[in-house]
Amino acid sequence: MSGIYIHIPYCKKACSYCDFHFSTNLNNKPELVKSLLQEIDLRHNYLNNNTLQSVYFGGGTPSLLSFDELFQILNKIKQYFKFDNAIEITLECNPDDITEESLNNWLKLGINRLSVGLQSFNNDELLWMNRAHNAEQSLNCIEFAKKAGFKNISIDLIYGSKFQTENTWLSTIDTLLKLNIQHVSAYNLTIENGTLLGNALKKGKEPPINDDFCAWQFEKLSDKLTNDGFVHYEISNFGLPNFIAVHNSNYWKQKPYLGIGPSAHSYNLDSRQWNVKSNANYIQSLKNKKPFFEIETLSIENKFNEYIFTGLRTIWGCNLNDINSQFGEKYLDYCKSVLTKHKESFIQKENNFSLTTSGRLIADKLASEFFYLIKN
Repeated sequence: MSGIYIHIPYCKKACSYCDFHFSTNLNNKPELVKSLLQEIDLRHNYLNNNTLQSVYFGGGTPSLLSFDELFQILNKIKQYFKFDNAIEITLECNPDDITEESLNNWLKLGINRLSVGLQSFNNDELLWMNRAHNAEQSLNCIEFAKKAGFKNISIDLIYGSKFQTENTWLSTIDTLLKLNIQHVSAYNLTIENGTLLGNALKKGKEPPINDDFCAWQFEKLSDKLTNDGFVHYEISNFGLPNFIAVHNSNYWKQKPYLGIGPSAHSYNLDSRQWNVKSNANYIQSLKNKKPFFEIETLSIENKFNEYIFTGLRTIWGCNLNDINSQFGEKYLDYCKSVLTKHKESFIQKENNFSLTTSGRLIADKLASEFFYLIKN
């Protein structure tokens, strides 16, 4: 089964660290929603299987959409796709958009999973991040969501900022555990060029990230959450046993998905496709029936690299038998040589291999070892 991702490229404010595609100008939101509907009409045959396991509203801030706008999008999807009985429908939302009315509306639409962008429980840190909510809203919105009837709630946290110490990070972990939520996504702060933080770093107004402290935070978070019953199933993600995210897990398991909206990506096992990264160009291209995306046909090397890169991020890891059957003996031999070279970073069980906790700290570097061997 497949999934659909809907990119909603609007935010109230520009977060200091964010380099995703979004706009704080919502004037063309009605036009963009119409374009999303047009794209679904045009591309519904992209997926071979018309039964959906997941629908994910990401962004940006999808909780800025009205009830009617969300209804139109979901109704359009239902025109072409069957929903699996256990379908996961996720809405990314910010604490300041969570009200009794919005929660009830989302439930009426069939949305059954919330991904809440808390990021921090510290007001000074939230101001520094240029978030639109405060620490009190971070705590209250989860209780509101639970009282409304949501039973699958994920929160986002960011670690690695200059505001965090060992004590504040341990306090943050204790606070999130007391929320009794089902899923946590924790992301290491990165300072990207072109962001508010990136510009401040260049001017010497922000310190660089302390990688050693980030590694300590990552390991402490993993230890405490797994001890509390969470499964650390992907480098940045932790879920209770029955609440591992379906949509994102399918990305890492190399399942096909359709991406709708400006900058959204699609994957059908043979190619990748990505939409134009401009709201205005996206709207005009669809209105004028012009191309609004680029396509890359994946070579066997591309497919292998993606298999390794995505698989190594997860507890499911990669399988030598699958590598042999999908890519051939040459690739199998390359994998075995890398595993031998870095055996301390891998857990190997029969023909399966995955990263140790310390290996996850250098996951990209280890993955690049496989890529290097293929290229040479």
